[in-house]
Amino acid sequence: MERRFKYQLILLFAVFYFGSLNAKEYKVASQQEFEAAAAKAKPGDVITIKNGEYHGWATKVNLNGSAKRPIVIRAERRGEVVFAGEFSAPIFHLRTKYTVIRDINFKNCTLFKSEGKNGLLIQLDDSENSRISSCIFENNRVMVQNMSLIIISGNGKNNEVDSCSFLNNKDAQDLKVQITRETCPQNTLIQNNLWRDKQKVSWKNLNGGECVQIGQEPVLLGTIKANATVRENTFIRCNGEAEVISNKSSNNKYIRNYLEDCDGEIVMRGGHNCLIDSNIIKGGNSGIRLSGTEHIVLNNQLSGVKIAIRLLYGAGKGKMETGFYVAPSNCVIKTNQIRDCETGILVGDSKNIDLTGRFDPARYPSPLQQNIAPFDNKIESNTFKNVKQEVIWN
Repeated sequence: MERRFKYQLILLFAVFYFGSLNAKEYKVASQQEFEAAAAKAKPGDVITIKNGEYHGWATKVNLNGSAKRPIVIRAERRGEVVFAGEFSAPIFHLRTKYTVIRDINFKNCTLFKSEGKNGLLIQLDDSENSRISSCIFENNRVMVQNMSLIIISGNGKNNEVDSCSFLNNKDAQDLKVQITRETCPQNTLIQNNLWRDKQKVSWKNLNGGECVQIGQEPVLLGTIKANATVRENTFIRCNGEAEVISNKSSNNKYIRNYLEDCDGEIVMRGGHNCLIDSNIIKGGNSGIRLSGTEHIVLNNQLSGVKIAIRLLYGAGKGKMETGFYVAPSNCVIKTNQIRDCETGILVGDSKNIDLTGRFDPARYPSPLQQNIAPFDNKIESNTFKNVKQEVIWN
């Protein structure tokens, strides 16, 4: 038995050793060299971008690694590969399987729209089992509202953004999981990232500055199930708009995130059946906002905000009606710890708000009055300390 085990170890070592010998490293210093390397790359290969500052790239490549031998796109030395300048097309438009892009800095980039294209830093399009890891996105700016820095798009699955830093970016929706009538990436994982010092957007309606957005059309496409997970991320002084995290699809999870001194909230703007669990929110404006049905909100710790958890009136109800806001129903709000707040839980915010002018009724067939109160929600076993008004039913 011992001899057999030793033989298996030797065989396993040989597979990894000789497999690594067959892998190639391509060192590149231009868009043309990068695209040539991508055309040749096979599972296990590495494309190393040489140290330096790069401008004007607009790549579009396909890469197919494997589960045991992913393809890696990396900086020669972490922090020494920087993309900067003006871009009106994606720097990296990647259609990949089992590929990792890591250790690259995107700093002082200005993103435009031009000839039907959007400036963009990274797009994973129809990708599967691919990662954006340990990259830095700092002091970048978009010039048109609702443009993003990173987009996960298409009908891919199991992609991940992890261990990245988003610092002082302006006017952008930083990270977007893009959902259309035809496409919805599945099982996107966003974890262990840092967002810090996101200023208020310059747009007149003060909208379009989310850190994370899962879906874009809550009225028409909110019932689409993205099955995304946003967990263990940190948001410090993220004041871009009223939504730090914006959920506009269904069956997503928001777990163990930390928000400190942010003007915005974790917002279930649309969609249903989401889990908001064990997040910590300290300071700032408000904590968690709910629209939609069957959300579960539990074990969150909220302190030092004006309103910890609020449930909005709706212009529609249930999962079948179309409404610009859907009244919260059949949600469970339990075992949350709320302290040092003006209001703990507000059931029925934005009562009888007139939505005229907020949206195009021809595009979004919704009533114009938020006059449907939250209903059939279970609120229990929450704890309050130093809260002026624990639960308000409006």
